[in-house]
Amino acid sequence: MGSDLDTYAERAEAFITELDTEYHLHFSGQKPDYEVGPVYERHGDLFRREEVERLRERAQGAVGEEARRAAYLLEFVVGGYLGQACAKEESQLAAREAALTLELQGGAIPYRHAPVEQANAENPARRAEIEKARMDALGEHLAPLQLGVLERSQDLIRDLGWPSYADAYAELRGINLDGLARQTNAFLDATDSVFQDVLEPELRKALDVGLEGVRRADVARFFRAPDLDEAFPGERLIPAFTETMEGIGLGLSEQPNIILDAEQRLTKTPRAYCAPVRVPDEVYLVVPRVGGREDFAAIFHEGGHAQHYAHAEAGLPAEYRYLGDNSVTESFAFLFEHIAEDPGWIDQALGQDPEPIVAHVDAVRLYFLRRYAAKLAYELELHGAGVDLAAMPARYAEMLERATGIPWTEETWLDDVDGGFYVAAYLRAWALEDRWASGLRERYGAMWFTDRDAGAWLSSLWKHGQRLRAHELLAAETGEELRFERLAGRWMA
Repeated sequence: MGSDLDTYAERAEAFITELDTEYHLHFSGQKPDYEVGPVYERHGDLFRREEVERLRERAQGAVGEEARRAAYLLEFVVGGYLGQACAKEESQLAAREAALTLELQGGAIPYRHAPVEQANAENPARRAEIEKARMDALGEHLAPLQLGVLERSQDLIRDLGWPSYADAYAELRGINLDGLARQTNAFLDATDSVFQDVLEPELRKALDVGLEGVRRADVARFFRAPDLDEAFPGERLIPAFTETMEGIGLGLSEQPNIILDAEQRLTKTPRAYCAPVRVPDEVYLVVPRVGGREDFAAIFHEGGHAQHYAHAEAGLPAEYRYLGDNSVTESFAFLFEHIAEDPGWIDQALGQDPEPIVAHVDAVRLYFLRRYAAKLAYELELHGAGVDLAAMPARYAEMLERATGIPWTEETWLDDVDGGFYVAAYLRAWALEDRWASGLRERYGAMWFTDRDAGAWLSSLWKHGQRLRAHELLAAETGEELRFERLAGRWMA
């Protein structure tokens, strides 16, 4: 295995550590500026066009582990090549987002805090006011920069020789995106007949209106599920998580490499995240407080990421610790998130009646699966060859409304898109998590999350990092094929 791959991987790890540190400090609210430009400047030679071409040639010509390593590094270098070209716009985007405030009745609020305010707003008119202010700010201050990044990225991909951004990332991620879209479309078709019946009663509980009366401004309140607040008291958030980790043999007290940050800061992002700054030695688990069930889902989800990264063997090549198929780490994040939705866990950890909680999370899960299925179809069009960008805001709203049954805003047509077809990683992760959960129940029973042997089995998977792609890992462990459409069975029984 060529020493040049080892050398490049070491340099890549140094860059990732600096970039993730910058990300963590800014989005945790500890640093006002998001200074990615200087990070790219210090490591600029990693992302020269010659490196892209060299690694692409290497990935196509190698075999075995060398081919796998080169493929992961190729995805990294292409992402870095695009990121370096768009670093100025990305820094401006983060700075503007952090500095933006929304002028509302009763006073101004930070733009980043608006989703929290919206989720906690009992009055529908207040939610609509916040939504309009957010969309206006997005359209005026952020969307022009987002469009610049999109156009620049698509141009650069074509200049590198791929027909389109979608073609590039199908190759780079090793995913048949069109095949996955056929599976997700089949899921949409299969669940069309039950979607309203599943969501309707839960929407009425949370919002006092059915699907026909819901606006996009109300969705955050639906997720927030205030009627379930008593079941998820804030003072139980950290203890419930840490106790569960202890019960499965993954106690945070014995893992100093996982640093938990649940402190409230006004400029802290409202989205929980895990920052694997140095894998496996320094992994940050950052959780903002929205309130209620969502906080529990967030800490368990990001806790799944943190455990996965924290258990990777330190001697693995950097590309297996940081890179590879993120469907794998997302599958473990969803596995842990769903612990906090399990009837046995709810009864044991919270002492609550599971039935109303399970009905709510079942509706939320179906909503998300359908929404992300629509996002994949949309992004394949957005990033396809010959796309008419002027038509895409309306197309976005049309496709999302079809999947969710809710009138959709056009303003988020770019804000709702993660780079590199990460939407595919989420979709594959949901399918993979379903198989992990089934296997754990078969091995260790319905309460597998109380069994230290289950934690040991998971650790045995985690120690390999992301060496294998999601479909390879599932085949190696169970002999099964990764299929998304089988998830429809949960609601079709």
